[in-house]
Amino acid sequence: MTALLCEEHGPPEALKLRNDAPVPQPGPGEVLIRIHAAGLNFPDSLIIFDKYQFKPALPFAPGGELSGTIAALGEGVSGFAVGDTVSALTNWGAFAEYVVAKAASTTPIPAGVDLDVAAAITLAHGTSHHALKQRANLQPGETLLVLGASGGVGLAAVEIGKAMGARVIAAASTEEKLAIAKAHGADETINYTTSDLKTAVKELAPKGVDVIYDPVGDKLADPAFRTIGWGGRYLVIGFAGGEIPKLPLNLPLIKGASIVGVFWGDFVARTPDLHQQNMAELYAMLTEGRIKPLISARYPLAQGGAAIRAMMDRQVTGKVIVKTGDAA
Repeated sequence: MTALLCEEHGPPEALKLRNDAPVPQPGPGEVLIRIHAAGLNFPDSLIIFDKYQFKPALPFAPGGELSGTIAALGEGVSGFAVGDTVSALTNWGAFAEYVVAKAASTTPIPAGVDLDVAAAITLAHGTSHHALKQRANLQPGETLLVLGASGGVGLAAVEIGKAMGARVIAAASTEEKLAIAKAHGADETINYTTSDLKTAVKELAPKGVDVIYDPVGDKLADPAFRTIGWGGRYLVIGFAGGEIPKLPLNLPLIKGASIVGVFWGDFVARTPDLHQQNMAELYAMLTEGRIKPLISARYPLAQGGAAIRAMMDRQVTGKVIVKTGDAA
């Protein structure tokens, strides 16, 4: 099969397109999927530098989420048939024509759902839905502040928060990014490049915000946390801004607030049945038109490295997908 391989750890420009990679074979509890498209995510930029918590042996293909068609079933797999269209999580391997996925991490795609969208919804929307539902217990009428609101998980949080009945304040670094967040449901917007984040949030929410969704970290964490209201929940999603921040612990004390970690990958592994319930809810939101995932760019497999570079340079809004094989 054709695959875009990381043969040595390093920048995305070092990825190699190979036409003689072996087609993997599904083991017990696994399925083989002919890939239509792979969704691009921040971990793809970490795993090729050997900076991700999962460390596959070289060579490997990046790409941890995908859509496609089941090509073969491993021993003991039920509920799927060859030819079914599915989305799946794999941690790596999706920048290729075929990949093996655990059946427990594979989800049937409802009729009428575009396979490009299905390739882009699982990780970003799955993370944001789990964060807002299980970790924050977001309630209708509460105020949600989303940092990095035009990126993959940030824009998903804007959409899902609005679908759950929250008032959504979207914060991002440019007016163009904020316009995208506004188009996807944000009630208010803040440009934290031209405005002081803490001051701007307090003007919009004088009593403080109920939930903060933070995939950025770095220098935004401290001013953002200082806008939290009594009993608020601060969701630690990631650190796309670079530095892992250090928050003074007197801040959650005086606000009666919680710092809540969101490790969606482990949630999926530990509670696969609950993950499938979440995915069913997301697909329902999608088919009902309550969320409309943005795919801002499509790259052929040979240009998968360029896609990762664009994400690393923060040139991506919404989601980017890499299309493989005859889907390219």
